Amino acid sequence: MAGSDLHTAVDLVQLAIEHGVTIGTAESLTGGSLAAAIVDVPGASQCLEGGVVSYSHAVKERTLGVSQDVLEAKGAVDPDVARAMARGARTALGVDWAVSTTGVAGPEPHDGQAVGTVYIGVSGPRGDDHLELHLDGGRAAIRRETVSRAMDLLASQIELTDNCQ
Repeated sequence: MAGSDLHTAVDLVQLAIEHGVTIGTAESLTGGSLAAAIVDVPGASQCLEGGVVSYSHAVKERTLGVSQDVLEAKGAVDPDVARAMARGARTALGVDWAVSTTGVAGPEPHDGQAVGTVYIGVSGPRGDDHLELHLDGGRAAIRRETVSRAMDLLASQIELTDNCQ
């Protein structure tokens, strides 16, 4: 994991269970490794409903409801796409919270975005948000860091919502 101060998969699962919320994922850049990291935690079945690996634009459109116009105009590596993916996963999976990953792991730039450009979307009861990252390293390192940061963002949002009630 990238840093000891980040929420881990164990933290995320414990928070979701404690707060009685369900979670889901929508992954492009991470190709299912975010959901896999959550599933590795004993008890994850109490909160994780599922995930969508939406590597292609077609799946982002059909399954997650991301606008074809947005994808054509901005490409998949965009904060609007990250938020739409999370919102679409929340709807498709019927969950309280969803997190999404989209970005460029390399080795070459994509959609006009540099390697290491990552957007993580989150959708929940308080609305949608995103986190923009510019990561260094190779493909595997960028994907690992994205998984770590996505779990942290989702856990932080679940905590924040609890503190606002």
